[in-house]
Amino acid sequence: MTQPVLIPEIEELVPLPVSAAEALPPLSQEEEIQMRARTIKLVSDLTGIPVVPTKEDIDAAEELARDMVVNPEKRIEYNAYPNETMAWLAGMITQSNCALVDDLSELKLYVVNKLLFEIERPENLTDSKTRLQALTKLGEVDGVDAFKKRSEVTVQVKPIEEVERELRDTLEQIKARKKIRSTVDIVDLKPEDYEIRDENASQTH
Repeated sequence: MTQPVLIPEIEELVPLPVSAAEALPPLSQEEEIQMRARTIKLVSDLTGIPVVPTKEDIDAAEELARDMVVNPEKRIEYNAYPNETMAWLAGMITQSNCALVDDLSELKLYVVNKLLFEIERPENLTDSKTRLQALTKLGEVDGVDAFKKRSEVTVQVKPIEEVERELRDTLEQIKARKKIRSTVDIVDLKPEDYEIRDENASQTH
């Protein structure tokens, strides 16, 4: 028994990219490195061959990282580097991002503590201007948000029967208003219906 031949539908007049690189959206250097690292890990998992960087690979990855910091606009040809170097570079970037987040959290906590210290300092208790400035800065800290305008939306869940009843009542009210408008009589006035007064006649009386 012969199997049926399946022919996919091909759209016409659709331009094809010249290369795979052209088909990809523009990526930042970090995004490209992380994408390459995920591909390297996937191939390693499928083949069962571990990616073990040597000292030369680690040195090359560190040199690449320094180059990225010094020349962030420079486009690096990552194809020229082995998978081990790219995997180590991706790990370095991930660790740097985590360390940066931790540093920012500690810095935010430091700022909040210093502002609280300035607010509660005995010599500032009588200096309302300094205390007010410190309180204002504290209120602007992300997470405190004392001066942000917030709008709350209350979502009320109703049974479908109640919603249908309210819709019917609203429609009946609209129909009633239309009916009232349609019963208003419109009277066409003719010229002879107007009272025309003679000014000369009114002056003689």
